[in-house]
Amino acid sequence: MKKKFIPILLASTLAVSLLSACGSDHADDTVSHTPNNTTKAVSNTPETVSVTLNEVAHSIFYAPMYVAIENGYFEDEGIKLTLVTGFGADKTMTAVLSGEADIGFMGSESSIYTYNEGANDHVVNFAQLTQRAGNFLVAREEMPDFDWDDLKGKNVLGGRKGGMPEMVFEYILKQHDIDPTTDLTINQSIDFGSTAAAFSEGLGDYTIEFEPSATILESENKGYVVASLGKDSGYVPYTAYSAKQSYINQYPDTIQGFTNALQKGMDYVQSHSPFEIAKVIEPQFPETDLNTITTIVTRYYDQDTWKDNLVFEKSSFDLLQDILETAGELEKRTPYEDLVTTEFAKKAIK
Repeated sequence: MKKKFIPILLASTLAVSLLSACGSDHADDTVSHTPNNTTKAVSNTPETVSVTLNEVAHSIFYAPMYVAIENGYFEDEGIKLTLVTGFGADKTMTAVLSGEADIGFMGSESSIYTYNEGANDHVVNFAQLTQRAGNFLVAREEMPDFDWDDLKGKNVLGGRKGGMPEMVFEYILKQHDIDPTTDLTINQSIDFGSTAAAFSEGLGDYTIEFEPSATILESENKGYVVASLGKDSGYVPYTAYSAKQSYINQYPDTIQGFTNALQKGMDYVQSHSPFEIAKVIEPQFPETDLNTITTIVTRYYDQDTWKDNLVFEKSSFDLLQDILETAGELEKRTPYEDLVTTEFAKKAIK
């Protein structure tokens, strides 16, 4: 990713609410939230179409999307967006398949699972947002010379079996000739949102954490980030936007407008500093101070988390299936052409 300026270093502080969301309109109320009064008003003109987006989690990891929301890019495309947080890829996928949500934002492995299960109207990925894993390995003490072999014989608080965080972790271990089943103990019994608290209370030697949990543990001197799974796993298609094939066929203009708005958010992230990005998305995280948001944005920014376009390449899809196979979660590979369309993402590039 080529930046147009030198990022600014800012001090780190505490962190904040991963699981909140924006929302309104025609979504069934799972959890939704409208981030204070800075959100721009949308006139309900005949040209405006309502779209319900279900996101897997509400996280600074997805900054370009929140830039698009806060800067009014969806409104510019005639879209009145309702954002709902599903709290898990399984729940987000269920919302899309049931018609409760128009578009889902989650790990694209979910589209492979449902396709292989024989879904009649399967979902198709039309835009990729992140190209790195967003989680970090946290130890109990600072380890400037950390090596993955240090995990041998240790207890690590991991993620849900079959989920991207856990599969990427195991993929990295295998790349370092470490057997996830025999060389260490991975505790997968703890709920996604509770691992940091369990680690704080003394459980495990290491934990795998997303932001803001990693920053919170550091600020409380209860843990230290020693490795980035995003850096060590390489470029992985971690999250993507998808919709049922029937929805894409029926509303191609809406999908195109949605993708155009996202691309504008990506363009903004490419050409602005972490502080500027943090300032724009601040209303999305009202419980988090600006310095903390900036710290987290900087961490993701520095590891080249976000693509400069939304095109979901075949090579990325193949790598995803490699990871699924390595984790033992894929019985048969699925055709790229059936589960990915690049038509809208390519048209959105200016």
